[in-house]
Amino acid sequence: MKIIEDKFLPNHFVNRYENITIEFLKQHNISAVMTDLDNTLVAFDDRDPNDNVIKWVKTLEASNIKLLILSNGRQERVKAFAELHGIDYINSAKKPLLKNFHEGLKRLGTKKKNTVMVGDQLMTDVLGANRVGIRSILVIPVKEKDGWATYLNRRIERVIMKYFKKKNMITWED
Repeated sequence: MKIIEDKFLPNHFVNRYENITIEFLKQHNISAVMTDLDNTLVAFDDRDPNDNVIKWVKTLEASNIKLLILSNGRQERVKAFAELHGIDYINSAKKPLLKNFHEGLKRLGTKKKNTVMVGDQLMTDVLGANRVGIRSILVIPVKEKDGWATYLNRRIERVIMKYFKKKNMITWED
């Protein structure tokens, strides 16, 4: 069904955010990354960034790739994580609504064609990115367990992913 593909099909499927390399971003002419926080960079119940997150953030920074966390999480959660490493952020983003995707583009100072959204959910990250017209990368959630608010989304996502698999539309990249 075309509407499912238009709304929920990410541009790329990548196992983990660490596999999104500078070479990959430059090859796709990406100069800015919006990323989800919970279960994308760290488990939803991890308060602090781990060494892998810090290394990835520094690699982006050293390569002049702009970064912004776009999270539906509460301010105290997102702020504590982002400010520790000087990462700009938007909390309580209400993804997939478009307002904060547009705000993210404005803060990053980039064009849609040069920006990508990285996230672990079709229903929020990919749908929002597709609606606003930026590319998206779906990653496997860092942790199988989610917060209670994500439970329904995951059930719907399983149905959509089954459809993508049946149509051979999924190719996970390392």
